[in-house]
Amino acid sequence: MSTYPPRECGIATFTQDLAAAFKKEFSPRYKSKIITMNNGMPKNPKYPKEVIFNINETSIKDYIKIAQKINKTKAVKIVNVQHEFGIFGGRYLNYLSGFLETIKKPVVISLHSVVPNPPESMKSIIQYLAKKSDCLVVMADKAVEILKKDYGIRSKITVIHHGVHEVSYEPSIAAKTKLRYKDKLVLSSFGLISGGKSYEDIIKAMPSVIKKFPNALYLIIGKTHPGILRDEGEKYRNRLKKLIKKLKLNNNVKFVNKYLPVPELLEYLKASDIFVTSGKGLHQIVSGTLSYAMGCGRPVIAHPFLHAKETVTKDRGILVKLGDSKSYAKAIINILSNPKLRESMGKNTYKYTRHMVWSNVAKAYMKVFKRYI
Repeated sequence: MSTYPPRECGIATFTQDLAAAFKKEFSPRYKSKIITMNNGMPKNPKYPKEVIFNINETSIKDYIKIAQKINKTKAVKIVNVQHEFGIFGGRYLNYLSGFLETIKKPVVISLHSVVPNPPESMKSIIQYLAKKSDCLVVMADKAVEILKKDYGIRSKITVIHHGVHEVSYEPSIAAKTKLRYKDKLVLSSFGLISGGKSYEDIIKAMPSVIKKFPNALYLIIGKTHPGILRDEGEKYRNRLKKLIKKLKLNNNVKFVNKYLPVPELLEYLKASDIFVTSGKGLHQIVSGTLSYAMGCGRPVIAHPFLHAKETVTKDRGILVKLGDSKSYAKAIINILSNPKLRESMGKNTYKYTRHMVWSNVAKAYMKVFKRYI
């Protein structure tokens, strides 16, 4: 139960990748089907055949109706809810409660956000989800600690890390050649674009970088978030373009303004010499973009949000000061100046993520599901 492509969002991509891994590992004996959340989609979205139910996120009657249908469907043995704030309708998720109060099948809820020191409204939501589910799945070890300490939830928690794609490790030159960046030192960031990404912090670091490495190229990969595009248009991207022009970086910072299909995205990640994250917040407990980049064996430079602090150790990358362009510049120059360090960091991120390949993630989920069916 989640968003799902063609809707463009990180949870939709996550769910599609997980469903594909289930199909590869367990079909035809076990099959996974999808219940989609439809708010913001066209009236008749063209979903793939694995989608069997659709819910209008803004209609509590839909949640109850679909739960009743699932109760009557003998083939459905368990429901996995991919939970993120903003996906489900109603004030404080009371529409999702219509589903959870009605469903009679076992329920496993995957939490994509676990915020420390939460406001009471958020705390009560997570406590309610724990009460109504058979198990909570989180994607970082730190999330278990937070749930116990800040939410008072002490049981029914399982850690299954965010999945990554199975790609072979290779130096960046092969993918750079394919993408015509052979003579560049490529830095990249990807994801749906919004002001919360704070890409300006990295852009402001680039003048110092190109003084030493004139062939450095920073790629900002991704479309503007559909919600931001609807409400603000390309206001943030245009602001970044003005900054790029002001700093005379037109040859060193480029946008790839597309929501890339996974194979193309992986090519861009493999073409990167360093993957860079930025942002305003420190409480993000899981990052799909960070996971995918590490899964491709790329060194990482990141601001110290929760997931990065857990995964970006000194032998895999560098944590920089929040919002500090000088800190980004120093880290980028450090890694670009030392090819052996860059190579060892890349190999270490690749080695670390082997337990996170989607086939292993699917097996871990199946182990949980069988426990509660």
